[in-house]
Amino acid sequence: MSDANPRESIHAIALPKLRELLVEAGHPGYRGAQVLEWVYEKRVDAFEMMTNLPAGLRAWLNDRFAFHILEPIRVQGSKDTTRKFLFRLGDGALIESVLIPASPALYGEDSDRRTLCVSTQVGCAYGCKFCASGLDGWSRNLTPGEIVGQIIRVEALSGERVSNLVFMGMGEPLANYKNLRSALEILNAPWGVGIGARRITISTSGLAPQIRELAEQPMQVRLAVSLHGARDEVRQQIMPVNRKYPLSELLAACEYYVGLKKQRITFEYILIREVNDTLEDAEALVEVARKVDAKVNCIPYNVVEGLAWVRPEEPRQDAFMAVLKRGKVTATIRREKGHDIEAACGQLRRQTLPVQNAAN
Repeated sequence: MSDANPRESIHAIALPKLRELLVEAGHPGYRGAQVLEWVYEKRVDAFEMMTNLPAGLRAWLNDRFAFHILEPIRVQGSKDTTRKFLFRLGDGALIESVLIPASPALYGEDSDRRTLCVSTQVGCAYGCKFCASGLDGWSRNLTPGEIVGQIIRVEALSGERVSNLVFMGMGEPLANYKNLRSALEILNAPWGVGIGARRITISTSGLAPQIRELAEQPMQVRLAVSLHGARDEVRQQIMPVNRKYPLSELLAACEYYVGLKKQRITFEYILIREVNDTLEDAEALVEVARKVDAKVNCIPYNVVEGLAWVRPEEPRQDAFMAVLKRGKVTATIRREKGHDIEAACGQLRRQTLPVQNAAN
């Protein structure tokens, strides 16, 4: 909860807890399912609209909970139909979410797949050297209601249902693990948003202990590891987290995850010219990926204002990919979506401009 509104967000409460609170307050527990049907199926934004509930219960709900609606400050549309949303939170902090359309090459022209890239923190403390999100530092974790609220608000603004979630927006999701877990329960549950666990991907820069925690929870969410370097000396240059959790420790956590979940993980690998894109780097990536049977998603570097990194030329990208193919690693190269509105991988950043300027 933010200090701006002491009432808990209705989008942060799970059905079992809501039933418990209802009974404690003298209301029937079964009313909890009715309340959340209004919230997630009918998508109302006021308790007085829940017309099949007694007036006394609606008054109690209004005293105890609130609809903390994220305020859209700016919506940008890309030529590839990607849309980036800048939201203001209750305390004035700003975050970004990105709605990504289906790729016809992968899913067909008629695919209704819509993926939302979700933020979990205001800013980021992990300081990956190629990423915009950490340039202005970290402010705070998002609450479960603010995480869930991004999906609710984007669907309302776009008029489209989100089918897939990737926690690859601002922040390190596993550094906000407790709130992330609470949000995941609501996003996955049939009484909540109802998105299948296998359609949810959690990304991490490499927090080994939390990867193990994620492995031990029952939900079959997918894991993507932002690797970006398959040798310690390379990864450490661009990812400070590697000093605390070097590759040996990270890979051990990945093996633990794969062993428990029985599913493949993905290594995200941003190609940066003359930093991590040599043939030697590719050979090292083959070794690392085969160690845990990981898929590799290569992403040519997306330009970030204020950073000096350079994207490799396409022949250099192709040579790198050829090494992976010869090494029998399942690998794809992802041409970015939303680059023209700074919505591509690594381009989301903490907004610190005054709101009146941000809307212009």
